[in-house]
Amino acid sequence: MKRKRQRRAEARKRLCAAKREGDKPKGDIYFGITDQLYFAILNQKLRSTPERHCFCIDEEFSYENFYADFGPLNLAMFYRFCCKLNKKLKSLAHARKKIVFYTCGDKKKQANAAYLIGSYAVMHLQKTPEEAYSLLISRNATYLPFRDASFGTCMYNLNILDCLRAVHKALQFGWLDFSNFDVEEYEHYERAENGDFNWIIPGKFLAFSGPHPKSKIENGYPLHAPEAYFPYFRKYNITTVIRLNKKMYDAKRFTDMGFDHHDLFFVDGSTPNDAIVTKFMNICENADGAIAVHCKAGLGRTGTLIGCYLMKHFRLTAAEAIAWIRICRPGSVIGPQQTFILDKQSSLWMEGDLYRQKQCKQENSINKVAVTGILSGVDDISINGTNKRSVPRKTEMYSDGEEEHNGITQGDELRALKSKRQSRASTGSLSVILQSSAQSCKSVKFQSPSDNEDGRKRTRTSLSSNRDSRHMVAGSLSQVT
Repeated sequence: MKRKRQRRAEARKRLCAAKREGDKPKGDIYFGITDQLYFAILNQKLRSTPERHCFCIDEEFSYENFYADFGPLNLAMFYRFCCKLNKKLKSLAHARKKIVFYTCGDKKKQANAAYLIGSYAVMHLQKTPEEAYSLLISRNATYLPFRDASFGTCMYNLNILDCLRAVHKALQFGWLDFSNFDVEEYEHYERAENGDFNWIIPGKFLAFSGPHPKSKIENGYPLHAPEAYFPYFRKYNITTVIRLNKKMYDAKRFTDMGFDHHDLFFVDGSTPNDAIVTKFMNICENADGAIAVHCKAGLGRTGTLIGCYLMKHFRLTAAEAIAWIRICRPGSVIGPQQTFILDKQSSLWMEGDLYRQKQCKQENSINKVAVTGILSGVDDISINGTNKRSVPRKTEMYSDGEEEHNGITQGDELRALKSKRQSRASTGSLSVILQSSAQSCKSVKFQSPSDNEDGRKRTRTSLSSNRDSRHMVAGSLSQVT
């Protein structure tokens, strides 16, 4: 009996040891990115030696989740990673060393680390998305797919290759250029107390949290009156506001100040019907300047319609559109909105092809009757050939359909979660960072596939110019009523 008990005890020890071993990551994996640069997935931290310099960002760059979402890391973190890695690669002290970027975190950390190094390869090493991704899976490595910012079952997986392709498209279309990217401004305005907005396409689309009748703090979330946004909107030539949630403020507060305002309501967390998608396209295609789009939190409904525009006018795939919007504004496009965008891809591509054909015919017709100086007025011609009105426009596609459950919507919950995240110190209330007139966004030209291929330069509109010349002007939300 004694021997039997000993054998059982030893068997239990072996079983426990095997279980503990199974919980650990499998063996260390190294990926060669260049002759000098390596990416590694390790079981434990790695020390630098005279032959190699090692660094890890698992603790430095952390995704601020809403619910079960965990990435991809936002544009600011990608920028800071690129700066860090470029500095190491250019350092004379590391000139003869191997540079090892590694992660020893969980599957979520591994996915974000792989996304960062893969995006770096696309942006700085001129790799195609497929080439960069092949480096990351060369040792049979697998990565956890990213998911949406909901608390339910994941309905759609976004993988690393989707993100790399999105970064590649953003470079092609001039939406991404870190040579003039102001990371401090990005991080400032993404915060709830400073406006909670992000550019998706610089100079064309700004996604933001919905304004409130009066600036105040409600349930811990800073609410901003329409007037708080006026200086920033004017500075960056935002001429049109599109509201997708129920009416929380009087649209006249925008139209009286010269902004076009349009209501295209659909229920929080749901998807738009074809009439709303068509109207959204028409508004954006005929807008005089940039467009600010909001719902309750500026994430779900807002990201969905902007994603539709990206597919129609830039032929992004659904996955590329979702990935780019989330890189710019984490948490965007939620639940069934993901599959909605996927289902709309083919039809929107066809609509985009027809739209560009029509534009080409129209331009050819204009050129045939062109006279001296006519080109100065081409920008004022709309799709149907008539001149655009200069007076503010207002559109309503609105229903009083209930969007709340026990008084709380999905947008309310997302805004509350965002406001409670205090990983960084507060940077103050909403204020406007001015640029020199030479850098005014009025000169921005955003490009679509119909533009000449030679014109697709990797230039991105900077949200701010030389930091030495900028200054702050009054715009405190606490003073706006």
